[in-house]
Amino acid sequence: MTMGKEPEDVVVVSALRTPICKARRGALRNVTPDDLLCAVLRSTLSSTGLSPALLGDVAVGNVQQAGSYAGPARMAALRAGIPASVPLHAINRQCASGLQAVASVAAAIAAGHISIGIAAGVESMSCGGGASPAEMPPCNLNEILAHPLAAECLVPMGMTAENVAERYGVTRLEQDRMAASSHAKALAAQAGGRFSDEIVPITLEDGAQVTADDGPRKDSTLERLAALPAVFKEGGTVTAGSSSQVSDGAAAVLLMSRRTAEALGLRPLGTLRSYRVVGVQPEEMGIGPAAAVPAALDAAGVDMQSVDIFELNEAFAAQAVYCVKKLGIPEEKLNPNGGAIALGHPLGCTGARQVATLLHELRRSKKRFGVVTMCIGTGMGAAALFEADYE
Repeated sequence: MTMGKEPEDVVVVSALRTPICKARRGALRNVTPDDLLCAVLRSTLSSTGLSPALLGDVAVGNVQQAGSYAGPARMAALRAGIPASVPLHAINRQCASGLQAVASVAAAIAAGHISIGIAAGVESMSCGGGASPAEMPPCNLNEILAHPLAAECLVPMGMTAENVAERYGVTRLEQDRMAASSHAKALAAQAGGRFSDEIVPITLEDGAQVTADDGPRKDSTLERLAALPAVFKEGGTVTAGSSSQVSDGAAAVLLMSRRTAEALGLRPLGTLRSYRVVGVQPEEMGIGPAAAVPAALDAAGVDMQSVDIFELNEAFAAQAVYCVKKLGIPEEKLNPNGGAIALGHPLGCTGARQVATLLHELRRSKKRFGVVTMCIGTGMGAAALFEADYE
């Protein structure tokens, strides 16, 4: 399979993230989302030496903060040294918001609308509340409930995971094994310093620095996980231990054409080869990656066997196990540095965080193709194919 390096290719030249920390009790619980975003934007500019005036746009993924955090995100960009002449917009595709930001900036570059852009994602789940009827936007609930498919969008996320487990035969043991593996991989990655190139330290008000993810747990063993009760359904199989952690964090990805990168003397990390989003039944939204990954690979003319790493978001082990089995992903290619069960899932940040983790791991391991994919609430899946550019 040959994919030449073309001047018009959209490439990633920087992909950085903050540590991902537990919401409400982790190291970043008192750090506002604009501070998290400002930190990764500043580091993106300083590490590349790029003049911020060259940016054509900034896209920021966010889910829980009011108004998708458009106003404070703009303020964070200005604080980071990005001039007022550079526009910014917020994106909310729920759990794929960070990846959608990457795809949207890439599309603008490919279309010639801009030459250079930053795609970012940020979420403080310490600041944002969880979904509840009181927090739902105004809608005609009577009409929604009268429409069975629309009503499925009201099914709580945990119950959608239970639906996938029950309908597709995902066992409790399979879920616990995935959770234990996620923690073990993340701990090994931390011990080996494999996140060092992607993490931007955060300085707290007292001067202390947060330099590492605080989600991975040494005591998340198969035995301990097996002792946890189901949390979403009596007699169910989905537990707190086999669900992603609610978290705080931010990530930023700098994109431009290969031609522009060469002109600026910037070395690409990787090339975005394709991106696809597909819809699935809302009440089993977790199967989304199983539909999105083939669509993204077909668009690029790449087969499953050619993909070296799959960064599959572990929203719940139930849906992740299903997708792994449906797609036939070998264990050694799945989330080599752990996934959201161990690292956490700051909703709007996750997609951009996965891109950072994937591209640095492809370079470290000298692998070629990698996929970022996740399920999306209300019934969707997103997937993007990247090709490493480490030569």
